Amino acid sequence: MLNKKVDFRIILTFIVTILAFLLLIARLYPKSNHIQINNLEMHSGPSIDYPVSTKLKSNSKFKIITKKNNWSKINSNGKTGWVPTWLLNKKLDNYSKLSEATIVLDPGHGGTDAGALSIKGKYEKAYTMQLVNQVYKELKNSGANVILTRNNDQYVSLNERPQLAEKNHADLFLSFHFDSSDLNNSATGFTTYYYHNESSLALANTINQSLSNLPLTNRGVEFGDYLVIRDTTVPSVLLESGYINNSKDFKYIRNPNYQKQIAKDIKAGLNNYFNKK
Repeated sequence: MLNKKVDFRIILTFIVTILAFLLLIARLYPKSNHIQINNLEMHSGPSIDYPVSTKLKSNSKFKIITKKNNWSKINSNGKTGWVPTWLLNKKLDNYSKLSEATIVLDPGHGGTDAGALSIKGKYEKAYTMQLVNQVYKELKNSGANVILTRNNDQYVSLNERPQLAEKNHADLFLSFHFDSSDLNNSATGFTTYYYHNESSLALANTINQSLSNLPLTNRGVEFGDYLVIRDTTVPSVLLESGYINNSKDFKYIRNPNYQKQIAKDIKAGLNNYFNKK
């Protein structure tokens, strides 16, 4: 009986040793994966701002070496470089520069911060969320890594919003609002605001130009001293997409088709922005 117990312990120890050895091998020689996107760009560093070193063909094998800031350093066919982690093992027919971007979308207001009151007695916070949901869908379909500062009717402090972009090493921060005038029906149109001239003015101009086909007056690009676009190093703009206390503007603001048009225009503008970079 004693010998049987000893034999069992020896066998158990042997099995544990083999499993530990196999685990070590798996870590040292990770499983090969395959690139699903044709001509996926490999960068020299962990950001869209680094130069492209080569392009990978679909079905190329790769192994991850390390990860940093949502990017992975990989080896593929003897070539080493960085690609967005979220694009690995992902199929995407419409791959572009935009697909490589991390973008933070900020639906203005939320929770106890209701925002401006519309001409029909409803608050801004609901419509910023509706609009951002449409923009989110468009950008996600493009393959981008999209992060929301809020995804429901919750309060998020002004400081937390740009900090989220910094924390996630975002390439862009877009904040969505609707304007309001002192008197109902006294102002109309949409405006694109920026704060940092060097990092954000080009982004503001490109997005504003892409929105020129909207049915409301384009009030252009303006400097705006708003905390959410001021207290960040990330290229940032704040969009006021119509006056919520103007009857004409509000008909569009609450219309899903208007929201979808803005989303499509923003995607087009961001594609232009990244292609120019």
